[in-house]
Amino acid sequence: MAEWDAARFDGFERAGWAGRADAYGAGFALLTAHTVEPLLDAAGVRAGLRVLDVGCGPGRVAAAALARGARVTAVDASPEMVRLAAAAHPALDAQKGVLPDLPFPDGSFDAVTGNFVVNHLGDPAAGIAELLRVLRPGGRLALSCWERERMRATAVFGEAVAASGVAVPPDLPGSGMFLRDAEDRTAAFRELLAAAGAAGALVVEEAWRHRVDPDRWWRDVVAGTPLTGAVISRLEAEEAALVRKAYDRLVAGFAVPGGLVELPAVALIGSGTRP
Repeated sequence: MAEWDAARFDGFERAGWAGRADAYGAGFALLTAHTVEPLLDAAGVRAGLRVLDVGCGPGRVAAAALARGARVTAVDASPEMVRLAAAAHPALDAQKGVLPDLPFPDGSFDAVTGNFVVNHLGDPAAGIAELLRVLRPGGRLALSCWERERMRATAVFGEAVAASGVAVPPDLPGSGMFLRDAEDRTAAFRELLAAAGAAGALVVEEAWRHRVDPDRWWRDVVAGTPLTGAVISRLEAEEAALVRKAYDRLVAGFAVPGGLVELPAVALIGSGTRP
């Protein structure tokens, strides 16, 4: 497996999202939508606040913040995601913005949110520090990421690749850079927030079950995410079929009536205040 530094990983992520915005918005975003309200609560979002939603994707967090009466700016590194968010939510100030260099002065916002964005950064510490920079003193930051051990909704794909015996293309990253070596992801996330300068860093867990048609979920993840999508799309047809067979076997253990599956999903929501 080739070595990956922050710049190379960020380049992979930027390229990997190209052409995936619509598929992500119609599929995988249904999973991440579960944490929208808890994330806004953790950031203390309410009417009248200036809110930045970073890594906005199709704009679900930003739209919910608007519904609370906040004044919302939403940014994403993907121009396609920015267009998707702006088209879906005309009242939203949506623009391109790439961590760790956001186009805003210090202290521009009362609250900052990021729903599953920090885990897509090559240098998460630098990204968090930048988000704290654009917060006013006393403003709150809230970020979500995936828990590792019990997060089954996405883990079944990596496990299917491993179980199939298919080799991952060697020029692809095996995983993201975010807390990749942490044994205790909750403690490591809290420490990362504190080290970046967040006061009162707190990490809480949010658990739910993602009810979905397994065929649909296969398409959602393969078409709408950069890493899994890159792995599967690069395989020969016979290899991809082996992975799909292993996936079908794994998700069968979560079957519920109606031909659906309920896949356990577990997220961590980390928050803190700019001193």
